[in-house]
Amino acid sequence: METPIKIFAGRSNPGLAEKIADYLGMPLCDAKVENFSDGEISVNYFESIRGSDLFIIQSTNPPADNLMELLIMIDAAKRSSAARITAVMPYYGYARQDRKDKPRVAITAKLVANLLTQAGADRILTMDLHAPQIQGFFDIPFDHLYSSVVLIDHVKNMDIADNLVVASPDVGGVKLARKFAAELGTDLVIVDKRRPKANVAEVMNIIGDVRGRNVLLVDDMIDTAGTLVNAAKAIKEAGGLKIYAAATHPILSGPAIERINSSVLERVIVTDSLVSDHDDSPKLEIVTISNLLGEAIKRIYDGESVSYLFDSKNITKKITNHH
Repeated sequence: METPIKIFAGRSNPGLAEKIADYLGMPLCDAKVENFSDGEISVNYFESIRGSDLFIIQSTNPPADNLMELLIMIDAAKRSSAARITAVMPYYGYARQDRKDKPRVAITAKLVANLLTQAGADRILTMDLHAPQIQGFFDIPFDHLYSSVVLIDHVKNMDIADNLVVASPDVGGVKLARKFAAELGTDLVIVDKRRPKANVAEVMNIIGDVRGRNVLLVDDMIDTAGTLVNAAKAIKEAGGLKIYAAATHPILSGPAIERINSSVLERVIVTDSLVSDHDDSPKLEIVTISNLLGEAIKRIYDGESVSYLFDSKNITKKITNHH
């Protein structure tokens, strides 16, 4: 008998979960996730999941309840005899503390890995980790997708492809920016910055030439948008023409939207990996990753290659956005 596939969603990103289910041509399965009056989370699966190949879609962006909800959903599934549990985490929270970079600090990325494994996850599917080596914190199969295949496709369809240069807002993001530059057939520029303290970015100098060019700034996430906005300003001052940004995870905390709206950025293209608590900005453009995640789920269920999805040449129009 074939193992049935079951797809459930936590409450962190219901819109994305619905789109993934649509891509797969199946409904989201029936579960109730709610809070008791004291705020504690309760999970109840309303259909048999015994022997099923179960996928739980849940980003773990703040508040920490999103992470707790995922852990409780995994535990409930484990105790209900699901054959395999895959945690589908479009955004893997607590990933920024991935090593001890100063004395007496936690490595939260590893702690989250331990919690997920201990709760009973058999497999992880996520996208654009802040540090790819976090995959090594797990002893279970781990699939790491790249939204760049979807974002690059989107940029190619914009009217900025001519006269474009790709920029990394800091030295840490060079690898990601290099991938964009290679796919778009453009040069690469680096904004070298020093950060005096957390969430305060100080721009230094630009490595490469932006004069008279349109610029696409590329990053894995936008949190307070300080780094991005300062980099855009420095590029503008160095003679850049129109400045755009592309990032996977729009955390957009604190003054982020305000900063983006009043910045020199023309447009900021992000994915729907997480739902940010913010007012929509006229400069924000959201591209869905639902088809990429949906195809990855299908491939995991069918026992096919997930790395096939790393190459944008393999990403058919069907898998990328429905424009």
